[in-house]
Amino acid sequence: MADSDVRFVFGVDLDGVCFDYYGSIKPYAAAWMGKQPEDLPGEAVYGFKPWGIDEHGGYDPLHQYLLDKRFFADGPALPGAAEALNRLSDRHVRIRIITHRLYVSGGHQEAVSQTVEWLERNGIPYWDLCFVKDKPVVGADLYIEDTPNNVIALREAGHPTIVFANTSNVELPGRRVSDWAEVEEIVIDEHERWRANRDAEEGLLAVGRT
Repeated sequence: MADSDVRFVFGVDLDGVCFDYYGSIKPYAAAWMGKQPEDLPGEAVYGFKPWGIDEHGGYDPLHQYLLDKRFFADGPALPGAAEALNRLSDRHVRIRIITHRLYVSGGHQEAVSQTVEWLERNGIPYWDLCFVKDKPVVGADLYIEDTPNNVIALREAGHPTIVFANTSNVELPGRRVSDWAEVEEIVIDEHERWRANRDAEEGLLAVGRT
């Protein structure tokens, strides 16, 4: 790869970061359990245990229901996500979508299809689309994530990770953001720092070659 092709890579989670997963799932979960949304207490939280989904089989059958109802194709985007990511892409940041939606055996094709459809419909730019559970194996210079286990795993592997704050991660420490304006500001700063370091390294290499 030529030096001019090297780009700062931003690893972006979908659910809870770009896709308004927690803000839009309650009516689906309620319908799956044969209830009304008002029957489910409070906001959606990680694992949905307060809603009693374990009594109905747990997350796997809920996820299958979500696929059947095209939740991952038709759900809403979080405000500002597409606009911020497009501006970052215009600044030559490489957007790498990293998501774990291949959750139910036999539903992988549908999950991938709905994900691509949603990305295109909502104007989310990306260079790479990675479906993987073990997110630290996917390289990036900076990550944004909301799921506690993923944030912990990424940070333990030495990857700088921004937490997108929502009801799933209220206890997580470290750098947190609450909207995409904050995300964009941080990524721009990190990109500029990365470019400065890279220019300095190239300068040293040029001196060494003379």
